Amino acid sequence: MVTIMNDSCQNTGDLRVYQHLVYAIVYTVILVPGLLANILALWVFTIYIRETKKAVVFMMNLAVADLMQVLSLPLRIYYYLNNSWPFGHALCLICFYLKYVNMYASIYFLVCVSVRRCELIMRPLRYNGSRQKVDVVICIVGWLFVCLGCLVFPLLRNTEIDDTVVTSQVSATTPEGVCFSELPMQKINGSIAWVILILGELLGFIIPLTLVLACTCLTAGSLRKRTSRAIPDLGEKRRALRMVLSCTVVFLVCFAPYHISMPLDFLAKANTLSSCTLRDLIQRCHPFALFLASLNCSLDPIMYYFTTYEFRRRLSKPDIPDLII
Repeated sequence: MVTIMNDSCQNTGDLRVYQHLVYAIVYTVILVPGLLANILALWVFTIYIRETKKAVVFMMNLAVADLMQVLSLPLRIYYYLNNSWPFGHALCLICFYLKYVNMYASIYFLVCVSVRRCELIMRPLRYNGSRQKVDVVICIVGWLFVCLGCLVFPLLRNTEIDDTVVTSQVSATTPEGVCFSELPMQKINGSIAWVILILGELLGFIIPLTLVLACTCLTAGSLRKRTSRAIPDLGEKRRALRMVLSCTVVFLVCFAPYHISMPLDFLAKANTLSSCTLRDLIQRCHPFALFLASLNCSLDPIMYYFTTYEFRRRLSKPDIPDLII
């Protein structure tokens, strides 16, 4: 996200008002359905985790990542509605950091869900109880990798905010400090910045998207094959294909726009674009890309319902409470 432009561009205040309004609206829209849907998803997953091997461990972690993202929204909504952050700089950095952790954790577990569903179709006999334990290890490693990788985002922000700089950069209506996208950036070498951008795009989007697309192609191809190694049930294959296709759609709808606009947004904030009109356009479009990236926390539970038979079966069963025991 970006709100601060070069002093030569005189519409900083208007842009800030526009961005705050957009963020407040879209986060409010996401908050309630995302909260209820992910709590319900976690409840259902705990019921049938012992009954299925269809990537439920990964879907549970995906729901946790989505729920954590939703729980951070009230503070963001408060900030964008009140144009101030009275909760301290440390909490601001934590919320700022968790936003990226939850987004990239969602990407990681979407890939895991796609790979596991594809593997269960292509090589169903390889999955057993020990394999499920491996899934737990994969989840732990994934969280560690994402948490360490996302440290770069708060580290690129100044740990101390100079009030004189803030006053000159943003509206005077922020007496208690700025947060999130308006935190001032550290001054870093241009080459280092490009390395960070390229690594972020590769590891955070391009490679995961490639894996999801490959799983989609392999799963679709399995519908035309009839071998002893593959699951013979065409209905099961079709359900697996719907799941993997759903992961692909979430990637393309939610994460592709953000990862296209993020480098442009960075260039605008770094004042490397000479055109104020272009910078203004990029920074007015970027909030909608971020909205789509945040929307995945509400779309994932819809994906569970329409692509996971057990999920629908448990929601429709009248004796769910008895199964919890």
